[in-house]
Amino acid sequence: MISLTPESPEKSTNNSIIYNQWAQLILAMTGMIMIANLQYAWTLFVPELQKGFNASRAAVQLAFSLFIALESWGQPIAGFFIDRYSPRLLLTIASFMVGIGWTAMGLVKTLNGLYIAYSLAGIGAAFIYSGAVASGVRWFEPSRRGLASGLVSAAFGSGAALFIPFIASALKNQGYKMAFVSTGIFQSILIILAAQLMRVPPKKDSGTGKSAGTQQHHFTTVEMFKTLHFWLIYIMFLFIVTGGMVVTAQTKPFGQDAGIPSNIIVLAATINTIANGAGRIFWGIVSDKLGRYQTMFLAFTLNGLAMALVPYLGKNPFMFVFLFAMIMFTWGELYALFPAVNADIFGTKYAATNYGFMYSAKGVGGIIGSFVAALVAQLSGWSPVFFTGAVMSILAGCGALVLLRMPKPVPPDKKVNI
Repeated sequence: MISLTPESPEKSTNNSIIYNQWAQLILAMTGMIMIANLQYAWTLFVPELQKGFNASRAAVQLAFSLFIALESWGQPIAGFFIDRYSPRLLLTIASFMVGIGWTAMGLVKTLNGLYIAYSLAGIGAAFIYSGAVASGVRWFEPSRRGLASGLVSAAFGSGAALFIPFIASALKNQGYKMAFVSTGIFQSILIILAAQLMRVPPKKDSGTGKSAGTQQHHFTTVEMFKTLHFWLIYIMFLFIVTGGMVVTAQTKPFGQDAGIPSNIIVLAATINTIANGAGRIFWGIVSDKLGRYQTMFLAFTLNGLAMALVPYLGKNPFMFVFLFAMIMFTWGELYALFPAVNADIFGTKYAATNYGFMYSAKGVGGIIGSFVAALVAQLSGWSPVFFTGAVMSILAGCGALVLLRMPKPVPPDKKVNI
């Protein structure tokens, strides 16, 4: 029986396969794959929706902005419940929201209907994303936390690759309505099935990797807000996420403006999702060896350099595919590194809520990267869009070096009053 009761970790003696950390990781990844195309396949729908609603690109991209805003700004609320209650009922409800919202996008007749349907899917995606990320950091020790976060976030970053060829074919042969309806029903069913098996870890495997005498302090959200670390991390997240949102939302519009053949654009969109997911795993593993902040500096700087080259080289089909793939390969890891940093610094007990507030920066980045970027490109061309994103990425990398040199925050009960 599924009930909304406070989360209570099972005894560590439970040997069921369901309580195996890798089994739980696979379930979390399944949920992420099923919501991936909500974000990463969107760019394929934009021109078709413009025609279907006889609307401007900016008006259609506003729907994406609303989705990103609710999917990200809903994370703190989702995290609050995920930290305190069984994930099964929450994720089951969320799966219906995703399925109904995404399916309805193929049935609505007005832009307002599109906005409402995509927003509903965004709220559901917030709960699924929060539950999956929390599972990744809770079930694994710090030495494997980067890998676990990387695999979970890679499922979201690359999961759309499974859908893009089908969606591209459906758009060409059956229209956008059937593409929305068929994928909406399929993905919601699989999320429901995965949700029924998700569990919280036993207490002694909470992922702190500390003995009872040296156990890591678990910062509450209020305590986290009082640290400089959180605000620096939030700004870094905002800066790096914006550039990736540009690529996510504008791959097809930029490609069309640059005269890239449609089959190359579809290829780029597919490779983008693969590079996005591969980068999350690769940089997550690197961070376990090299260090979180050193990895951030390296990856974010490379991301900025690739973005700066797009206005110059992106009109060549080969360089269009290569540069966009490089941007996504050096961008997606933020969703592997920031959850790990959050758990490393602030603990795992309130990981979902605390990371939810960090992740909320994505909502601002989504608005800038879709709606604002479309307006700027329409008025001034694509160069200002990509140059601004490049600068923000490099500044995020520099922020990681500052964070590296900051001592860990002192828990309130350990502070000494003088």
